[in-house]
Order: sequence, then structure tokens, then C-alpha cells
Amino acid sequence: MTTHLFSHFSYALHDTGPHHPERPDRVRAILDALDDQSFAGLRRLVAPSADRAALLRVHPSRYIDAIEAAGPAQGRVYLDADTVMSAKSYEAIMHSAGGAVAAADAVMCGESDNAFVAMRPPGHHAGMASPMGFCFFNNAAIAARHAKAVHGAERVAILDFDVHHGNGTQEIFWLDPSVLYASTHQMPLFPGTGGSNECGEHGNIVNAPLSAGDGGTQFREAVESRILPRIDDFRPDLIILSAGFDAHEYDPLGGLKLVESDFVWITEAAMEIAARHAKGRIVSVLEGGYDLEGLSRSAAAHVLTLVGRSFDTYASPQPKAKE
Repeated sequence: MTTHLFSHFSYALHDTGPHHPERPDRVRAILDALDDQSFAGLRRLVAPSADRAALLRVHPSRYIDAIEAAGPAQGRVYLDADTVMSAKSYEAIMHSAGGAVAAADAVMCGESDNAFVAMRPPGHHAGMASPMGFCFFNNAAIAARHAKAVHGAERVAILDFDVHHGNGTQEIFWLDPSVLYASTHQMPLFPGTGGSNECGEHGNIVNAPLSAGDGGTQFREAVESRILPRIDDFRPDLIILSAGFDAHEYDPLGGLKLVESDFVWITEAAMEIAARHAKGRIVSVLEGGYDLEGLSRSAAAHVLTLVGRSFDTYASPQPKAKE
């Protein structure tokens, strides 16, 4: 397998302030974990800044302008209770979206089989014209629309396994039958959407909610029974993963009990469907994950799977004891 890793130093410039869970250390921890001989085969590339045309396929012009203008000259401003901008945030926002676009280019042009975008801020709570939940532009949606507009993809499936429902992605594609959005997530939990009865105008939305305390068994049953058959039947030309790792048992913002092997399993499942229908093409964009050890180990497991190697070969420190 050929796997591209996209990142950009601007992830560290998006200053959310002390004690904010969506902090630069998240990406730093992932990149440190991937700086290991197990990942020697990764092709490491700079995530470019997104061009306006890519953003406009998802977000209206006035919204893009408003986000750019919202950044303060100094200090920080809150766009809602959780979503913070600092003076350099817009640069990170643009490279986060641009990394998703570049990853779509790489897999659609055959330069790589799959790609992982290790950038922040995340994107799946951002609606067409609304920032929310640490998110400004919807990176997964931007990559999907780019693949369709530039590379001729007819059907794109987005699989979201963040502990929080991707309400923004669901909103964006509610009326679009060419994109299947499938999510497994905890309910009830922020943002309060994602019920199994939320199906989209064309039946292209698939939600498989889980309950606090659910672990790998319930997660796998939900994905196998509700999500994987729908993606397989959809026969996507590209699969995009909204790769949130906050369903890990250590994460402070969720109540699910997943472990690294669960993220390996869902990655393998997506890769099997991609091999059947999409020439193996997968773009994975980072969403949540706020316990640094759980995040870094889970992301490492995910990327090793994309590379085609076993997580058992990863020479990392042993995980901390459960409390």
C-alpha cells in the first residue's frame, strides 16, 4: 500500500487557549507517534492552503469571508461557547481544508492508495454557514465535493466514527443523493443530533447511535448491521473517513469504551469496501480525540492499518493502566 500523510506547521498556530481540549498538542502527539520506524513507508507531504473554489463547493462566499474576518489581531475570540479563533487560526483552518483536498487529489489521481490528514481544527460539526464544536470549515465535505467536481467521482461515502455526531456533514449532504453519510456515535451527547430516524431526503444518511458505556462489541455490531451494508450497496468511488478517536476509553469528552483494535477493525472494514468498489481509495481526515495517549495510539493503529501493517509491530510505550 502507498499511504500519504499530510500536515502543516500551522496546526500549532491555532491557539485555543489554556485548558481547551482542541489544542496543538493533539496533532503534535500524533506526529510524534508516527515518527517511528514502523511508519518509514509513509510519504510525508505538506498540506497546502485550500483555494477558495474548493471552499465554495460547500460554504457560501459570505460565510468564508466572515470566518476570515473573525480572527482577531491579537488574543482570542469565541464564535460560540466552544469554538475559538486566534490571530493565526485562519491559516490553520485553510491548511486543514487544503490537506483534505490534496489527499483527495492524491488518491483520485492514483498517486497513493490512501491518505491521512493530520491537521486541526477538525471539521465535521461545521455546517454550510455555521461554525460549531471546534470546527470552521467542513474538511470531509470539501474533500468529497472536490473529488466529484475535479475528478469525476460519482458516489462518495463518508464514514464518521467520532464519538460525536457530525451534524455539519449531515446537514451539508441531507439533500445530495450522490454522497452517503454514515455515522456511529454516542447518544445522547453533543451536538444532540444523529438519531437512527434521521435518514436524509434520499435515504443517504445512516446513523447508528451507541449508548454511554458501549465498547467494541456494541460498536462492531452497529457498524456491521447498519453501516457497512449500506456503504457496500452504495458502491462508492471514494471513501472518506471522518477519523475521530474520542470514542477511545480514555477520552474525557465521551463515554464509549473503544480501544486501538476497534479502530484497526473499522479501518480494515472500510478498506475492504474501498478495494471492491473504489480501487482502494480512502481519504482519512482527523476529527476528535482529546486524551493524548489514547489519541496517539489510536491514530497510529489507524495509519498502520492504512499502510498495510499490523499494529502489533508498533514499538510504542505500553498504554497507561485503566483507572
